[in-house]
Amino acid sequence: MGQHSKIIPLNETPHLISSHSTLALGGMTLYRRPVAFVKELLRSNLQSPISNLTLLAFTASYESDLLVGAGVVKKVRSCYFGMEAFGLAPMFTQAANLGDIQVIEETEASLGFGLRAALADVGFMAGRGWIGTDLLKLRPDVKTIRDPYSGEELVAFPAIKVDTAVIHALKADQSGNAIIGGNQAVDVELAMLATTTIITAEEIVEKLDHADIPAPSVKVVAHAPRGAAPTSCHPLYPLDGLEILKYIDACNSEQFEEYARSL
Repeated sequence: MGQHSKIIPLNETPHLISSHSTLALGGMTLYRRPVAFVKELLRSNLQSPISNLTLLAFTASYESDLLVGAGVVKKVRSCYFGMEAFGLAPMFTQAANLGDIQVIEETEASLGFGLRAALADVGFMAGRGWIGTDLLKLRPDVKTIRDPYSGEELVAFPAIKVDTAVIHALKADQSGNAIIGGNQAVDVELAMLATTTIITAEEIVEKLDHADIPAPSVKVVAHAPRGAAPTSCHPLYPLDGLEILKYIDACNSEQFEEYARSL
């Protein structure tokens, strides 16, 4: 490894997470989720517990449900939390119904504008989303403003700050450049605005000639072959539907802890 290598062992990545911080997970629904990182965080949590995380995910799924089930998440910010064709996310649904976690109402618009505001280093980003809906009643922290030029009422979506973002990549180099493929979700934005960005990668090479996420945005890189499984990582491997069903069955049988210990 060269002097400027950002490569660290996967089992050291959880040390970059602290309690009461905002953790953003990349990927989309059941695609390219940072599952290997989440497994390491759960293992690490047995020796060095963390708590009260705010989980941010444009869409949340299997990997996020593991964190909720483990009790490390206090708040959730996502416009979708589920298992697509496999139904509800069992631990999230249970925790939300019991009031064990705080669910901050979000939509694609509030997350998108909030991330753009943070990238622009301003307090809010204005848009027409939510106008004419009851969402503003659910989120009293979201204000409306008047466009100073047209007089139109707009929603001032507050900036969303991210402490740590974890993105799973198809390929990364030792400097931190990463390729994440065609369905990028909001991963590039998360990587750019997070205080600390962790890349887990299927393959690590010495140097990439192009990148979706540039090295200056990345703190560390960890090698994680099949690091998104059982979610998919196109074009390398498909979704493992049987494992998703096994997880759901375990949760519905009140065996989440046994399942988590087996990871």
